[in-house]
Amino acid sequence: HAGNMGNAGSVGFNFKHMGVFRLDAHALEQAGIKADDLELELIDHGLEEMLEGQGEKGEPQLVVRCAFGDLGRLQRALEERHIKVVLAVTEYVALNTTALPEAQEKDVLALVDALEQDDDVQDVFTTLG
Repeated sequence: HAGNMGNAGSVGFNFKHMGVFRLDAHALEQAGIKADDLELELIDHGLEEMLEGQGEKGEPQLVVRCAFGDLGRLQRALEERHIKVVLAVTEYVALNTTALPEAQEKDVLALVDALEQDDDVQDVFTTLG
């Protein structure tokens, strides 16, 4: 794909290791839990950011992120509130995103797709915005 591979850890400074929980937005709404109120409650348990997102099938989700070290503390807070977690993972979140011209972006996305299709690759993280 006309690129070069860097050494292990050579771009690690561009990312922050975070715990990520995906919550079912409809289930929260049905339980009478407002996202703004939940955000204020979870800040004391390590919450760094809460975003609106979508699941694989387009269903609305809340994406809750914390520092990697606060993963267990935030998970306990969600469990104590009986909030169902759709997915709990750790991710490397880009500290700064990069915008590329459309042609270059297509090339990079083709590389990302090829990497994701490789059975030996577990996760791919980019700085594309």
